[in-house]
Amino acid sequence: MNEQNNISTLEPLAKAKPNPATATALVIPSPQRESWLAWSMRAGPTLLVLVLLGGFAYVGHQTEWKMPKFASLFGPRNSVKDDWCAKHSVPDSICIECKESLLPLPKSSWCRVHGVHNCPFERPDIVQIQSTPTVAKEDLDRAKRALELKDRKENAKNCKQHLRRIQFASEDMLKKMGIAYYWPVSREPIYETISASGEIVAAQPLIAPVSVPVAGRVALVTDKGTIGTQVKHGDVLALLDAVEVGKAKTELLQAYAQAELRKKTVDLLAPLDKQGVIPQARLMEANLALREANIRLLGAQQALHNMGLPIQVDESKNLPVEELAKRILFFGIPTEIAATLNGKTATANLMPVIASRDGTVTAAKVTLGEMADAGKPLFVVSDTSQMWLMLKVRIEDVEYLRVRDTKTGFPGQTVQFRPDGSRKAVEGKLVWKSTDVDDKTRTVQFRAELPNADGSLLANMFGTGQIVIRAEARQGPADAAENDAIVIPTEAIHWEGDCHIVFVRDKNFLEPNGLKVFQVRTVRTGVINGPYTEILAGVLPGEIIATKNSGSLRAELLKNNLGAG
Repeated sequence: MNEQNNISTLEPLAKAKPNPATATALVIPSPQRESWLAWSMRAGPTLLVLVLLGGFAYVGHQTEWKMPKFASLFGPRNSVKDDWCAKHSVPDSICIECKESLLPLPKSSWCRVHGVHNCPFERPDIVQIQSTPTVAKEDLDRAKRALELKDRKENAKNCKQHLRRIQFASEDMLKKMGIAYYWPVSREPIYETISASGEIVAAQPLIAPVSVPVAGRVALVTDKGTIGTQVKHGDVLALLDAVEVGKAKTELLQAYAQAELRKKTVDLLAPLDKQGVIPQARLMEANLALREANIRLLGAQQALHNMGLPIQVDESKNLPVEELAKRILFFGIPTEIAATLNGKTATANLMPVIASRDGTVTAAKVTLGEMADAGKPLFVVSDTSQMWLMLKVRIEDVEYLRVRDTKTGFPGQTVQFRPDGSRKAVEGKLVWKSTDVDDKTRTVQFRAELPNADGSLLANMFGTGQIVIRAEARQGPADAAENDAIVIPTEAIHWEGDCHIVFVRDKNFLEPNGLKVFQVRTVRTGVINGPYTEILAGVLPGEIIATKNSGSLRAELLKNNLGAG
């Protein structure tokens, strides 16, 4: 009853229209709105986590998952980094590896003659200088001579290094890396040599041992007979008291006296024979006796001549025997030496020991009063103005050597010999090659003739000889500079397993907007002379290459081969 009363009471209120002036707002919650708010409260944390994870992934991708700096997160946007090729470490807008159109690669070609890629001799347009060069005939001839002379280390045809370029963002990066350049315009003389150990010996034809044909006692050693003295042919080195010499002189005097007597007999009988006073047979016997006396005299004269005393009896005709005896007493002995001898007590057995050639006394094997045997060398006189160099050459190097040829007039290859402990090299010519190979050292002996006017070369000196088998150098001021070889510092050349390469600077490198690029070029190397290496093909004078610390460019090349990172 009460419930019905309450409902009936409320119905008129519900049907009545509210008075805007007196009514108050009455809000009744909606079941649908309550459901959305509740869902938002429940899903809000999850949505926030997803947003944070997405932002973290974006930042990580932009920074290559490296911890970014505070300035990069909250500072202004870095436009330089946006234009950066991480793979090649240069701005992306100028990266020639990514945008080859900026600097197109030349068409690759292989030179079979010189063994390099993109040979400048055949394709001078690829040379990195401002104007296309003219290939010198001397360079082509030099490369031909070098390749024909002996084998040179070859580049592989399938080498791909010449297709690579090394680029830098700026020249400052090169300076920080310490990379220096070299301009190979200054050609240098190149001498390709073969090294061989050598020994100095006295030239055999210029050595004259001095001996005596008879035994005797050394009666005097002159000033000329001391070691180191310069002598002339005919100088008296010593006096020998030899009994055989005295006998030969006595025999000569007897034969001379007999011949004179027999001649006088013939002169007396000749007029009598004409008058018929004496038998003709008597004159014939006298003539026969005179002929025998002359033969004996000639024999005595020849005996003294064999002892080194060339006495000419014909010049002493009509002289008394006593006068002839005085002449042959000191025959062959210079007047200044004979003056020191006592003519009354001096023996006729004295004979001079004379130098048989001009030169230097290099050995004196006698002393005063010593007995000297026949044929034993008492002195050695050598002409040291020319010496022999005996070289031991490896058998594999023999094919490159040429000695003097009298038929063609070829003087022999040049040899530069430097004795051990000496800073001076002496130059000579190869003149002889042995026909045998040493059975122990397996070397072949060669001989060279060396000038020795100043006497600086001594017998039995050891050293090293450099035999020049190829010389690329100007012979005089009138010769063209192209006669010298193209060389670059050895440190600029790198071996990449199958080819030699150098790094050539791009010709527009120094231009205001020029790309800082080094091109990789294969080269064919020749001989190494000190810090320089001969280049047979691959670069031309005027091109600029990286030298000092060029290994850094090689490291960049290897890094690019591995890829980014």
